[in-house]
Amino acid sequence: MTTTTPDERRHPVPAALMPTMRRAVPEDAPAIAALKRASVRAIFPRCYDAEQTAAAVVHLTSPDHLLIADGTYVVQEAGEEIVACGGWSRRALLYPGSPEDGDRVLDPRAERARVRAMFVRSDWTRRGLGRAMLDHCLHDAAGAGFRALALMATLPGVPLYTAYGFTEIERVGVALPEGPTLECVLMHRATGRR
Repeated sequence: MTTTTPDERRHPVPAALMPTMRRAVPEDAPAIAALKRASVRAIFPRCYDAEQTAAAVVHLTSPDHLLIADGTYVVQEAGEEIVACGGWSRRALLYPGSPEDGDRVLDPRAERARVRAMFVRSDWTRRGLGRAMLDHCLHDAAGAGFRALALMATLPGVPLYTAYGFTEIERVGVALPEGPTLECVLMHRATGRR
């Protein structure tokens, strides 16, 4: 039985036009960066002021080449265009500029996999793309032995993550280099793996 999410009912997309998901490759980096910049410019002003949005465009939109190389980052394409991207990581880095040793590989028995760098182009929001990427992260990370996920959500993403079963742990001020601070939310969710 096929069901639709509430988001898909709001903006139905014929199955033939639904984006296809695939693992990101290094050659996708310029398109990923462009998508992230466009997404931040369009979506962040709903939750952040102009200075915060401008700083986020600069500091939160560079592709993470290690994430792509690890094979845990995906893109969704509609036709020839990348309209969404996101993934998970077995490494300690939670968000760009976080204090963790970013390259350190996590212990799946004791630590949470990281959900990272989720972006959807503004004209493709509320169509189930974010949920599809979270499904990928959950199943892939569970298959790698992780029992739980962690993410640092910017405010526009909190409703999606909450609806997907993530729990707010704490509100955190993330200082951007030489710029303002963004209010973000540390969130956790079990993968269902025992």
